[in-house]
Amino acid sequence: MTISPERADELAAALYQARLTREPIPPLTDADPSLTMEDGYLVQQGIVRRYLEDGDSIVGYKLGLTSKPMQEMLGVGSPDFAPVMASHVNIDGAAVAATDYISPKLEAEIALVLGEDLSGPRCTPLDVLRATEGVVAAQELVDSRVADWKIKLPDTVADMASSGAIVLSGRAVPVTDVDLRLIGMVFTRDGDVVATGAGAAALGDPAAAVAWLVRTLHGLGDSLKAGSVVMTGALHAAVPVQAGETYRAEFDRLGPVTVRIV
Repeated sequence: MTISPERADELAAALYQARLTREPIPPLTDADPSLTMEDGYLVQQGIVRRYLEDGDSIVGYKLGLTSKPMQEMLGVGSPDFAPVMASHVNIDGAAVAATDYISPKLEAEIALVLGEDLSGPRCTPLDVLRATEGVVAAQELVDSRVADWKIKLPDTVADMASSGAIVLSGRAVPVTDVDLRLIGMVFTRDGDVVATGAGAAALGDPAAAVAWLVRTLHGLGDSLKAGSVVMTGALHAAVPVQAGETYRAEFDRLGPVTVRIV
């Protein structure tokens, strides 16, 4: 790491305040060009601690930057991740206020619900499939507390992987009934197609994406717990949203999940 715990906590405080006020801040890497991904995770931990101190709880994890379109859009070459907070979870058909965010975008994703714990440095996609209780259609609203989305990998890692909110279908499909790689998806705005994708966009296989997360968490002394929801990453480039729009992601075998932007 290149920064001290004290500096990391200062940056965490600035990002957490930006979340509360919806006033973005300059890229962290402008003031600290030598920031590493590990530094970003240290900052992220400071934000998570503040959520927990405010009475929130962790219900799972989100993976980001698992698809080539998203990596190319942000000019990075590695996935990232962050905890999903309970206060960020919404159910199918939710109305989400655009004014609660700075520069919101939506992504369609496949979410896995774990029935068993997952841990260790050698976790494989097969291990993930064995531990998965259900597969759920999902959307993620991403946002950046960094002005104008001018982020490098340490910036988005620090900013809770640019998390905002998630929307989950109420219908879970047994993982044995689907091939995660082949699940197709059509994403529409007010009925017009704006993106398409398939499960293979997430590191080639959503189960491989989750296995990557488990191995990475192991290196940080953490693991995934039974009952966790894991957002496996966008299947397309994120779509900017505005109030008055309705977005529907229709997944093969999983069904639809809808969110209204108000």
